[in-house]
Amino acid sequence: MRRRRLPALAAACLAPALRPVAAQAATGTGAGAVDERVLRIVAPIEIGGLDPARSGFIFTRMGVVETLLAADAEGRPVPALAERWSVDAAGLEWRFTLRPGLRFHDGSAVTPGAAVASLRRALADATALARAPVATLDVAGRDVVIRLARPFSILPAVLANYGSGILAPASYDAAGHVQAVIGTGPYRVLSITAPMRLEVERFDLWWGPRPEISRAIYLVAGQGEARAAMAESGQADLVFGLHPATMARLRRNPALEVRAVAIPRSRILKLNLASPFFDSLAERQALDLAIDRQGIATALLRNPSLAATQLLPPMTGDWHLADLPPAERDLPRARALLASAGWTPGPDGILRDRQGRRFRVVLTTYSTWPELPAIATALQAQFREIGVDVDVSIGNTSDIPRLHRDVTLELGLMSRNYALVPDPLGTILTDFAPQGSDWGAMHWTDPQLAAALARLEGATAPEERRALTQRASAILHEQRPVIPIAWSELAVAIGRRVGHVAIDPFETSYRLQDMRWREP
Repeated sequence: MRRRRLPALAAACLAPALRPVAAQAATGTGAGAVDERVLRIVAPIEIGGLDPARSGFIFTRMGVVETLLAADAEGRPVPALAERWSVDAAGLEWRFTLRPGLRFHDGSAVTPGAAVASLRRALADATALARAPVATLDVAGRDVVIRLARPFSILPAVLANYGSGILAPASYDAAGHVQAVIGTGPYRVLSITAPMRLEVERFDLWWGPRPEISRAIYLVAGQGEARAAMAESGQADLVFGLHPATMARLRRNPALEVRAVAIPRSRILKLNLASPFFDSLAERQALDLAIDRQGIATALLRNPSLAATQLLPPMTGDWHLADLPPAERDLPRARALLASAGWTPGPDGILRDRQGRRFRVVLTTYSTWPELPAIATALQAQFREIGVDVDVSIGNTSDIPRLHRDVTLELGLMSRNYALVPDPLGTILTDFAPQGSDWGAMHWTDPQLAAALARLEGATAPEERRALTQRASAILHEQRPVIPIAWSELAVAIGRRVGHVAIDPFETSYRLQDMRWREP
């Protein structure tokens, strides 16, 4: 197994030096008595920069950047900066009415024009909104008016995605690049030291109820054991991305509460379908049949119910095929499928094709999600049983997109969030587009899937949407452009200082504004 050095330890996260991104003065902050307590959040995801298209999920989670709409606990659109919205009978003109009196963190007014300017930048970038068939963006009174070239029923969900975050005009330089994150949320940026640290303070001109937590720090710790140690030592109040093996230990700690909630995220195996190793369905089916999902879910994830029967987990509603049986391991059938594809065992047990090429591939993964390297090692052993030689390479999260783009990726083990847009269709459209995507299919397209997804974009009738969604899921299950391994749960360790913690299953917000300090 090849291992590359993993990113920074917890000590680096706690380094006191901070590099301010920009002066972001806003009137009305810090009023009243000073509370010296600082909430500390530790997570594995690095801050990739200032642009919402790339790191907006951190700024929305920390309550800095807001969108026109948000999502409730069921993934349904709810008001955020827009207090209401409507669509015409043709499904082509949408109007989003801004709340009155909104302010950016620099004190300037939030106008429909400023919102439109942010959305235009999102349209031009690699965001979920860029896939929407937007014809024009206009202003009418307090309304943001979006006219579409064709119906696109999930527009409200797309507008709740972090890439559609609204920033103040002063956030951008003359070339249109983000130079400071000046949002509208309950917290404003004090300083950013990318990629490891973000500090925020309460913004008292926020449109909602005044939060009790006045300051918070987001810290990145790349190693799962480092995050667990920070929870145990009291260096962190909230710790996300816990390794399943450490959860039992943390639960025994009387100073901590550990919660785990099901989330619409799957651990999947991405395959290069242009490779001679995976260009036939028989080869992909064989890999699928070689996987001991129940063993992985029980031994490594400590939760047998996470063994994936299909790509989308039960909480994704109609995207989940309720009648599918559990995925059973079947090594004889896997070997027969490989034989039908022209693979025969060599003297060392490793398969060879008709040209004598050994079935040897590199599986690339990363440790941001701490269970992935262990799953990769398990897959390495399980694939060896059918004659497939796998070399595991553990690197950074960016490796899989990079190798996808330079067409050298063979296998990629990753954790994919299917609620980046609260309606999974938003992510499915990106991941299984004909040209492929960094975190989805590679060199694969299916005309029937494309037709079902195209109809889904404009469908509004519940029965039609359900039928099309089920058909799309069935095609993905049958064709296996990616292979599901296990579903996910979000595990969080909560320290004794903080209460009223709500875990967002869609991972859009930490809901800092709802938290309270517990009495000493």
